[in-house]
Amino acid sequence: MPDTALENRITSQWGEIGFQGKNPETDFRGMGILGLENLLYFAKNRNDVARKVLSESHHPTYWYSFAIVGINLTALSWELLKSGIYKPHFYNIATQKPTLDDFHKVYCCLFREFSSFWLEQKPASVMEFNRIREEFRENIICTLQNPAAVLAVDDPCAKTDIGSTSVQSFTSQDFD
Repeated sequence: MPDTALENRITSQWGEIGFQGKNPETDFRGMGILGLENLLYFAKNRNDVARKVLSESHHPTYWYSFAIVGINLTALSWELLKSGIYKPHFYNIATQKPTLDDFHKVYCCLFREFSSFWLEQKPASVMEFNRIREEFRENIICTLQNPAAVLAVDDPCAKTDIGSTSVQSFTSQDFD
């Protein structure tokens, strides 16, 4: 767990934070270093929220693999960036060109929101991940179609309401 030192680089301890095997290197093949950087940013810069999400991932009935989901959310976030879906958010928050730090903040928001969404869905098993991820993706896209949309990235406890029946959007004035 987060406060336990690793015995070795290759160890079954990685499974405790949601990697599939003893060597986490193999789980990054889809998103590479960006997946690792997002997970590290979340753990270092949103530590309280990351610990809460990690705890939620250990739910006795609705568990999921924290690290694997995190890497999947990096892929989702990258897709949304490349497709231009994030444009309203970045336009409404940025006074300058968005940075990698801005991307990491959006990732943290997505991870926090996905964890809540996952638990609200009460999946029968982790095998429902793809369905729930797709529904979550569609909800994000719907939220960001509002030209005034801003994801709650700076307030680690804020709820963006991605996936709720009443999608809430925020303007830059909400953060003054």
